[in-house]
Amino acid sequence: MVRAAVLASGEGSQLQAVLDAMYFKEIPNIELVAVICPQRDAYAMKRALNAGIPAYVGHSMAVANKLKDMDIELVVLAGYGRPLGVIPYQFRSRMIGTVPYLYPAFDGQEGDVHRAVLERGVKVTGATAYFADGDGGVGGIILQKAVEVRPEDTPESLAQRVTQECEWKLLSRAVSLYCAGRLQIRGKRVVIKPEDAEE
Repeated sequence: MVRAAVLASGEGSQLQAVLDAMYFKEIPNIELVAVICPQRDAYAMKRALNAGIPAYVGHSMAVANKLKDMDIELVVLAGYGRPLGVIPYQFRSRMIGTVPYLYPAFDGQEGDVHRAVLERGVKVTGATAYFADGDGGVGGIILQKAVEVRPEDTPESLAQRVTQECEWKLLSRAVSLYCAGRLQIRGKRVVIKPEDAEE
C-alpha cells in the first residue's frame, strides 16, 4: 500500500475528486492517511473528515515535518495555494499535482490563464498532471487532457470545464498510475508502463 497525504486548501474540489475515485475503487493500493490544509475553516477539511480521513492544519516546515513523521510516500497537491518550502526536495518524483493548461503553453502566465487563452484565440486548452520538480513547479509530465475552446466560452465557463473534465480526472488517474507502480521516470520523461508489464 502507498501511504499518501493530500495537501489541499479552499473548497477542496480536487480533493473530492480523489476521494470519489478511491470510493469507486479507481485508485489501487492507496492508504490516504492525512489531508493537510493551511486554513482551519477550509471546506477541504470538512470533506476529509466526512470521508474519515484525519485532517490537520499546517504551514511550511510544520507540513514537511508532519509528512516525514507519518512516513508518507506520495504527496498529492490538490489545489494547495501556499508555498511548499522544502517539501518538493523531500518528495522528488513522489509529489503529483495539476495545472489548468497544456504545459508548457501559458506557463508563467500572470492572472487568469483562461482569460488569456480566450484573448489569444487558442482553439484547444486543457490541463496537465505532473511530478513536481525540486522547486515545486512542473517537472515530468504524467498526463495531459484537452478540451475544445467554444466560441461562446467565458473565462468562468472555460475554467469550469477544464476543472471538471480535465483536472479532476487527470489528478485521480495520475495517482492511480503511481499507486499501481506504472510510472517510470527516464530523464525528464515520465513513461507509463503497460498494465501487464513485468516488474
